[in-house]
This record gives sequence, C-alpha cells and structure tokens, in this order.
Amino acid sequence: MWSDLYFEVKRFIMYKLKNKFRQLFLTAATVGAACLLAGCGVGASAAEAGDSGAAEGQSDAGSSQNSGSSDSQRLQVVATIFPEYDWVKEILGDQADNVDLTLLLGNGTDMHSFQPTMADILKVSTCDVFIYVGGESDSWVADVLKGAGNPERKAINLMDVLGDQAKEEEVVEGMQDEDGHTHVEADSADAHDSDADSDKERTESEVTEDSSHDSEGHSHDEGTDDDLEYDEHVWLSLKNASLFCDTIASTLADADPEHAQLYQQNAAAYEEKLAALDQDYQTTVDGSQSKTLLFADRFPFRYLTDDYNLTYYAAFTGCSAETDASFETITFLAGKLDELKLPVVLTIENSDQKVAKAVIENTNTRDQKILTLNSMQSVTAQDMEEGTTYLSIMENNLQILKEAL
Repeated sequence: MWSDLYFEVKRFIMYKLKNKFRQLFLTAATVGAACLLAGCGVGASAAEAGDSGAAEGQSDAGSSQNSGSSDSQRLQVVATIFPEYDWVKEILGDQADNVDLTLLLGNGTDMHSFQPTMADILKVSTCDVFIYVGGESDSWVADVLKGAGNPERKAINLMDVLGDQAKEEEVVEGMQDEDGHTHVEADSADAHDSDADSDKERTESEVTEDSSHDSEGHSHDEGTDDDLEYDEHVWLSLKNASLFCDTIASTLADADPEHAQLYQQNAAAYEEKLAALDQDYQTTVDGSQSKTLLFADRFPFRYLTDDYNLTYYAAFTGCSAETDASFETITFLAGKLDELKLPVVLTIENSDQKVAKAVIENTNTRDQKILTLNSMQSVTAQDMEEGTTYLSIMENNLQILKEAL
C-alpha cells in the first residue's frame, strides 16, 4: 500500500509542474512521501485524491489566500499563522499583487493541532520564503526543511529570532497543570483556603458537576523543570512584532533585491504604527488602578503582560488542552476576584465561558463581566475579507484591557 501511495504522490506532483521544474519537484515529492510514511498525519485516501481528508479545509483556506495566480517566476512566500501572513502583506505593500503569499493555517485552524497535508508539504518545500513560529506545535517543520526542495529557500523561525528573549511557559499560583493539579504557593495556601470557604453558597459537588472534570485537583507546592516548554505565543507582543517585521523585511529584500527598498520602507512605516500602539498600551497600564488580569481560560498572553509588568492569574497554560477546571482552581480564582475586587473575568476567543461562569458564581458579588481577549488563533478567511488585521485585533484588545484594569 505504501509503495502505491508513494507513486500516487509523485504522479500528482509531476502532473502539476512545468517541465523545467520537474527534477526539483520530483525531489520534493520524495520528501513529501517520506514524511507521509513517517507519520506526518496524512491518510492514504487523502494522498490519492491530491488533498487531505481531515485537513481539507486547511489547505483550501491556505490556497485561497494566495495573491494572484500561481506562477513559478513569482516570489513564493508561505506563512503558517495569521499574524505572520498579515505582517508580510503590510511589508509587501503594492508588491503584494505580484507575490504568491499563502496562509498555511487558514479558516481558524489551531496551530496546536495542525497536521500538514501533502499540498502543505509541497508548498513549504518549494517556496522562496517560509515563516513559522518554531515552537513545539511546529515540530513537523524540521523534517520538511531537511528534505530537498528549493535550494535558495529562506526560513524564518520566530522563536530563533527572539533568541534568549523567548519565555518558558510557566505555571503560576492557582493554575491547573496538565495532570489536573492546582499550583498553590506555600505562603498563600492558608489564605486560599480561607477565601475559598467564605461566603460560598454552592457546595463543592455542585461546582464539580457544572464545570469540573473528574480530576481530584490535588495541590502541589512547586512544579519540576522537566515539564517546562517555551511559550509559543510570541506574536502577542507588539515589541516582538516589530522585531519580526525587521527580520521579514530583510529576508524579503534578500529574496527579491529589486524591491528591497520598498520592503524596508513599508516595514519602517508599519513599525511606527506598532510602536504607537505599544505606547498606548503602556499609557493605559500606567494610568490604571489595577495591574492584575484574571483569565478563566487558557493563558496565551504572557508576552503581552510581561511587556507592561502586569500580574495575571489563569486557569490553564497557553498550550493546555484542558477545558474543565478543578474545584480548587475555580475557588482559587473566585477568591482572587473577591480579594482584588476585579471587575472582569477574561477568556480567549471561541471560549464556551463555562469556567468563567463557574468562577463568577463562586464570588461574593457574582457581578463580574466576562470579556474576551483575542489571541489570533482562530482568524478565518471571512474575518480577513471583512478587514481584520493584526493591528485591528491588538487595538480591540487594548479596549478590553482598559475595561479589565
């Protein structure tokens, strides 16, 4: 079966190519088939059809974001996620119509669960510029880049661009880890127990029935370094975004020297907008009474909160697959809302708000608002058609931040 799949993949690719690129893409086909055989997540039936089964929408979304018709003489740029894609568009400016720009994770695909299709592997293998985050969710990239393809291809790994500024994903006080345990600092355990017991009319069993999974919610004092991962959500810092745009502009200039000056000028103009919005964030934080945010959800905003020295509490880490919080996590967050008199409970986009509602129900006042900060992990083609950009989302997030603080 696998030998049949191999030749089906090769025949599909050769059918699509011009004669002068046959040898280049033949090698790419070998890479694609090898990745499939190694378990890249593409099923045999998908390969035979020249598309993927489970990820069909992802490939369609990516191809729909191409700028103009496909042409082997045009610059080919592939970005894995929306922020990268939008930055490239801004830097290309008027030249965007003459570049084939592909968004790989289209239609709101979550990068944490993404599996590349045969078409995705081909695009990455043969493009001129490839931009990706470089965290654990992009572990599939290494094999693709090792294989043959465009020998002149330039790859930008955002985590590598950050270098030692990349942050480890952390488990803060009250946060539930992947094992269902709630992190409690030793010096605040007594206060936590007191807050959790005071003025709570609902019983533990009621909260558990509504919004908890079957974990026992055991507490521990400290986590171990063995489980630490780097936080992948690097795009949620405006300062990081400016650094990334510098790198993207330089790389595009190297790949397309004829338009190098245009790319550098566009990047400089865009970075001025990023800097102005960054200052607006700082002014907002400086003028706010509270410096603490509380998320009853996953927390992908560490880069943003660190930029402005904000404190946060959250139910889960940014890359957590958990959706149900333990009783201990819920009561801890409720106690913090009461203690700090916070008016808002935050979630990320597409949240069912179940945990947030349970937290509010366990506060003294039960009158907190639920607001959403957008982490840009679910931007769709329709959103982009309606004018959604990286800057527009960050501007909207600032308005939410003003209300939350």
